Amino acid sequence: MAESNLAEYFCDLHIHIGGTRSGKPVKITASRQMTLTAILEEASERKGMDVVGIIDAHSPEVQEELLDLLQTKEAKEHEDGGIIYKKTMLILGCEVEIKEGDRGEAHFLVYMPRLREMQSFTKWLAARCKNVQLSSQRIHASLRELQAVVAGLGGMIIPAHIFTPHKGLYGSCTDSMAEVLDPSMIPAVELGLSANTKMADCLSELRDKTFLTNSDAHSLGKIGREYQTMRMRERTYAEWEKAVWRLDGRGVAVNYGLQPQLGKYHLTACQNCQSMLPADSSGRCPECGHKRVVRGVAARIEQLADQPFGKHPAHRPPYIEQVPLEFIPGVGPKLLQKLYAAFGTQMNVLHRVDHEALARVTGEKIADLIQKARSGSLAIQAGAAGTYGRIVRE
Repeated sequence: MAESNLAEYFCDLHIHIGGTRSGKPVKITASRQMTLTAILEEASERKGMDVVGIIDAHSPEVQEELLDLLQTKEAKEHEDGGIIYKKTMLILGCEVEIKEGDRGEAHFLVYMPRLREMQSFTKWLAARCKNVQLSSQRIHASLRELQAVVAGLGGMIIPAHIFTPHKGLYGSCTDSMAEVLDPSMIPAVELGLSANTKMADCLSELRDKTFLTNSDAHSLGKIGREYQTMRMRERTYAEWEKAVWRLDGRGVAVNYGLQPQLGKYHLTACQNCQSMLPADSSGRCPECGHKRVVRGVAARIEQLADQPFGKHPAHRPPYIEQVPLEFIPGVGPKLLQKLYAAFGTQMNVLHRVDHEALARVTGEKIADLIQKARSGSLAIQAGAAGTYGRIVRE
């Protein structure tokens, strides 16, 4: 029976660490400002995230920083898993890359309840990758082997950005999850920035999975560009795990994702000249002659679809097409700081502050754009081949 004392929490469960306190890289493509403590501060004090998943908690130097926070009592491990820092709960995560045979590479998110389990996982990883300090390392193991190890440590695996042409489960590796792993052990999948739930529910093998919408942030500003509210009794790993599996009334209440056209891989295009191409394009680009055509997420889903577009299972929550403040024309760093000073966090600006109060800080034009972003009525030029979509001023 579902409990009556559940609350809803803002959760972004895929955030990368760019570097350690000593300046060593972790996620090569992420900002070096993305240290563990900087992420927790940003999530708690400016973004208003109740729960964050930091995906490079396997890195030994990151673990040293976390141990210092625990020893100084700036952070505290919860007995049911997870770590509290100020207003935010930290879920410990890791992203790994696996290549099965002659298939393409794919990325998977691994979550652990406590630091000790993540440290055990680090030891296992260290024997199977080139540099365990770094993020998203390719490991010498099969997916089913990874599933067994993670289950043995009490953790969870969630396929990352599943439709992305570069290193997504469906975008790069397989036409069917069941070909490469045990689907019964996978409670959820991460949609990625270029897809929404209407698109993903076109695949019948995904209809029993929880859909997660996460930022995959590589800089502090990107935290919370996608997120979800999750129903839980409190913020712990055990409660979060129940929510991912949709047990005892827990679950995702609302997915807040980018409008898919804003994602970097929504349409098919040439990576060299950025020419938009028909969905079924292959071979050399007809415009510039380069063999760098990147198939879009929309085209890949259409290729795999075996269910009608927009038809959802009963458990699927609403998907609200979210436009982060950084995508809105005219909202730069200075205005962002004014908004934070006036209203506290990005979650307040996007969800709670009325138009009149916004306009006093931003002016009418930008307040109107933020209001349109809330209602999904902004005009968008779609992204493709690694270039984000953008808002078109009317």
